[in-house]
Amino acid sequence: MTPVLILPGLFGSEDAHWQTAWLRDHPESRLVHQDNWDHPHLSIWRARLEAVLEEVGEAYIVAHSLGCLLAASLAGRPAAARVRGALLVAPCDLPATEKLHPRQIGFGTMPTAKLPFPSIVVGSLNDHYMSLDRLTLFARLWGSELRNAGLAGHINVASGYGRWPGGYRVFEALKARTRHLDKIPQKKPSLGREISSVW
Repeated sequence: MTPVLILPGLFGSEDAHWQTAWLRDHPESRLVHQDNWDHPHLSIWRARLEAVLEEVGEAYIVAHSLGCLLAASLAGRPAAARVRGALLVAPCDLPATEKLHPRQIGFGTMPTAKLPFPSIVVGSLNDHYMSLDRLTLFARLWGSELRNAGLAGHINVASGYGRWPGGYRVFEALKARTRHLDKIPQKKPSLGREISSVW
């Protein structure tokens, strides 16, 4: 069974968070730890994620908030080839997050490159960490399917999301998409031409 790597946001995911429930409900899932959840730095945490990906061979990613930006930062890096697909829930916008939590994160700028693996972004109409306009923009830049959860806040404990069966259904849709892609013959390289992604 393909492992699922859980990437929380700033401060980590508390016991009542849907990601913690995910770890309990899905034995193939594991948390990608970092040294300081209160002051995360992109380069340090990404190195940890890349090491785990190398260890497991390939994996799905289920990320929340700042963890979505960690996953998106893999674009253009060799480790991205080990990602089967990513479920990106309530990604945060760095300017908004840094305003809400000054001097707490070291993530540089927003990742804007298209993701080289299938992805679904789930966001809401009233997330104070990312406006709907910005959510739509980054889903488009990342090449992600966008699903609107309505008035769901930051899709966390504060907005009423403990155990979240709806997330499991979206994840199954992502896995079905990757199984479909496995059946599509890959184009062979031709000299002087760039191979377009199947997604």
